[in-house]
Amino acid sequence: MTNEDQAAPDIAPEENNETMGQSIVRSIIGLSIFAIITAGLIAITQVATKDKIAEQVKIARSKALLEIVPLSDHNNDMLSDSFWLEATQALGLGEKSEAFIAKQDGVPTALILPVVAPEGYSGPIRLIVGINTTGIIRGVRVIKHKETPGLGDKIDLKKSDWIRGFEGKSLENTTSENWKVKKDGGEFDQLTGATITPRAIVQAVYQALHYYRDHQTKLLKLNIEVNPDMPPQTSPLESEQ
Repeated sequence: MTNEDQAAPDIAPEENNETMGQSIVRSIIGLSIFAIITAGLIAITQVATKDKIAEQVKIARSKALLEIVPLSDHNNDMLSDSFWLEATQALGLGEKSEAFIAKQDGVPTALILPVVAPEGYSGPIRLIVGINTTGIIRGVRVIKHKETPGLGDKIDLKKSDWIRGFEGKSLENTTSENWKVKKDGGEFDQLTGATITPRAIVQAVYQALHYYRDHQTKLLKLNIEVNPDMPPQTSPLESEQ
């Protein structure tokens, strides 16, 4: 056996080790590239999803406002013409909340107030109350509630037209004695099997009218401070029913 034949077995393991090392490096590089690409795709998806959700929220908020003040009665962007009310006991607000102004050619035509009826049967009921510049209610909508299905939940427009009973009402055309449900001697219908829920809403809307009357000049002045970029953490329109 020659010297070369004797050395051959010692060379093969070194070649195998080098090949294995290269394989490990290639695997690490491949995994790193995969991780980078995956992270990038996730980031892109999150951004796209966030934008889509934000757009859906904007559409839902706009729809709620337009149910009270349709496009035929204003030509401004009510979501942009919003301002913030401090915690206000008269409106049942325990925290800063967003209100909206409808305008026609820059002139305010209606105000949409956030209102909370604190004494619902199953807890507070969140509302928005639209009032025009003469103090007449344009509309009321329930934004969030936990009332009993089949009974108190008829305050939801999807379940019944009861909430439309406030449209056209004001402090001038409806006496204080009539701002009650019929069971209490007023003119507002109660719901079959549920009196506490409508009673709470009637009282909350009545108080909202008083608040509007007492603060009308301040609320509707043309140079009111608008904060469209302020995060709507307590906006009444972002809670699902």
